[in-house]
Amino acid sequence: MSTANIKRVKSSEIELKDRLVSIQRVAKVTKGGRTFSFSAIVVVGDEHGVVGYGLGKAKEVTEAISKGVDDAKKSLVKVPVLKGTVPHAAHGKFSGGYVFIKPAAHGTGVIAGGAMRAVLESAGITDVLAKSKGSSNPHNVVKATIDALTKMRDAVSVAQQRGVSLDKVFNG
Repeated sequence: MSTANIKRVKSSEIELKDRLVSIQRVAKVTKGGRTFSFSAIVVVGDEHGVVGYGLGKAKEVTEAISKGVDDAKKSLVKVPVLKGTVPHAAHGKFSGGYVFIKPAAHGTGVIAGGAMRAVLESAGITDVLAKSKGSSNPHNVVKATIDALTKMRDAVSVAQQRGVSLDKVFNG
């Protein structure tokens, strides 16, 4: 993953909405019995192209969620959103999770599975076709989706990078 086009965002500047993707009860076995704790994957976004994810672990569910939100605010990235959809098709990969994201016409809606849907809706994408392949583990799917979104570039950034006009990007 190239880090050249990833734009980090400060969480203090924007109003963020959090969304719980998954919560797991995990157990540690000790000589005194099982000790239960919770891990929560949370996605935060402003629904205008800024999104981030985080993992929180604690003895209580609410504590785990709030720790996840704090962690997610540290990993915010800006993604291009064009008329409610993505600029072009992209593949994302993280560990065993593979995702494919494709632009869709206005009115299509978010056609995506659980963990992917949370990320795409938090980013403010309203019309998209997406497919998750490989691992269905929410950790891997969320990270693969973020990977696919960070690989996307809008026409303005492509023109700027190549040093040509927007007209030349579209018409050659």
